[in-house]
Amino acid sequence: MEESIWKRAASRIAGYGDEVFRLQEKLISIPALSPENGGDGEWLKSQAVSALFEETGFDERVEIHAPDGRVTGGLRPNLIYRWNGASPEGTVWIMSHLDVVPAGDLSRWGQDPFRAVLKDGKVVGRGAEDNHQAIVSSLLAVRALRETGIVPRRGIGLAFVSDEETGSAYGIGHVLKTRPDLFRKKDWIVIPDAGDPKGTLIETAEKSILWARFEVRGKQTHGSTPGKGVNAHKAGARLIVKMDGLHRLYPKSDPLFDPPVSTFEPTKKEGNVPNINTIPGEDVFCFDCRVLPGYDLRKIKRQIRAWADGIQKQSGVRIRIDYPQCAQAPRPTPADAPVVEALRKSVRAVLKRSPRTLGIGGGTVAAHFRARGLHAVCWTCIDDVAHEPEEYCRVKNALNDASVFAHLFLQP
Repeated sequence: MEESIWKRAASRIAGYGDEVFRLQEKLISIPALSPENGGDGEWLKSQAVSALFEETGFDERVEIHAPDGRVTGGLRPNLIYRWNGASPEGTVWIMSHLDVVPAGDLSRWGQDPFRAVLKDGKVVGRGAEDNHQAIVSSLLAVRALRETGIVPRRGIGLAFVSDEETGSAYGIGHVLKTRPDLFRKKDWIVIPDAGDPKGTLIETAEKSILWARFEVRGKQTHGSTPGKGVNAHKAGARLIVKMDGLHRLYPKSDPLFDPPVSTFEPTKKEGNVPNINTIPGEDVFCFDCRVLPGYDLRKIKRQIRAWADGIQKQSGVRIRIDYPQCAQAPRPTPADAPVVEALRKSVRAVLKRSPRTLGIGGGTVAAHFRARGLHAVCWTCIDDVAHEPEEYCRVKNALNDASVFAHLFLQP
């Protein structure tokens, strides 16, 4: 790559600070919540994104919408925009998601979560970091090349998908099932949905995810006559203590991950009875398990069922177990994969820092690509405030991302 060409693109991106806020302001104003989160899907936000690309221009647009009768119009949108490169060497893909999570406790926000506010170089609003920063930075990287007349060697593909926050069945899962031909093994696939503030983390692996929901049913009775009932809460507590034994049964450590071990944590607890002097006949609780890739989730589920059966026999309850999410981790992207080496080169050139590869416990759509033998990585400069009250995107981070993406687009 000629240094003068790169400097032209970098100079253009450096002047996009006001544009970061303008684009974020538009995106934040459209909630785009999934039906599972009480929303009507991502259609309106996809139309806003489409309008932005009408301003920028593109060589090809592909729409791969997923049917979903729960939302107005019956479709969950997935948009693909492509630009031709100077040669057919392959495509550099940047993939972002359109949906956001609910605002949560409004009292913990200083303003309407769906109205963008600029504070000390930060754009505050729900979705600002997760995942509008990726939408904005990838758009601005392409715009810089278009406005300066620079034609990259490789093709560029930007994908904007639905349903990332609730499983991706209507998003990248649908796209890969419907159009597997879009992505090739020689392509570079980057998902800006995990990273660190300095841009030194390249995520190449994920843990398996196992979410478990337990319904324990006994017999409700007065608190003073426990012998007349079956205490579902007590039986559930025994099972929670048993579940802690998973740490002992699955003790491996892998320094690629942070934390380096599998985790098995009790999380959500539903209400049982409203008053102290009633023994509950029903108890519902959940676990979030993040498991190192070497372990088979089917064996873990069998162990959990065996413990539940033992407690059923001991306590006289019935225990039903559901798994809202069960995703066996695919093989990691190799540390020497071409996309990893190319991204390392761009980070060093633009940010003057040396990145490292790392595995995470959180799930990203990179796993969908890896499961199909495609090397994908997650990378972005973020403060990691996704899903929090007062979520924000630093304008500087969005510009850094755009600069790294533009450099990646220009690599031979």
